[in-house]
Amino acid sequence: MDVSRRHFLSRSLLKIAGDTLAGFRQGVREAKDREAFDSFFSDYESCYALTLAYPDDILLETARREGIPVDGREKIDIVKDLFLKKGGYGHR
Repeated sequence: MDVSRRHFLSRSLLKIAGDTLAGFRQGVREAKDREAFDSFFSDYESCYALTLAYPDDILLETARREGIPVDGREKIDIVKDLFLKKGGYGHR
């Protein structure tokens, strides 16, 4: 039996297993980040600095300028969309 083939196969399997594990860990990390993001925007108190403390007229003008619809929407949803559009989530 050719030893070089055996080493090639074993290294390939280890690399595949390592890549799979790294992908799984990245998925778990992204899920936790998404959960924290959704939790931040779960109610007005948790995202106070972006919703209640931000003047409505400035917020609505900024959202319109960025192409975010504002009519008939809750302020928290507008802020969330603006936050995402400006890269607030980081990797979305």
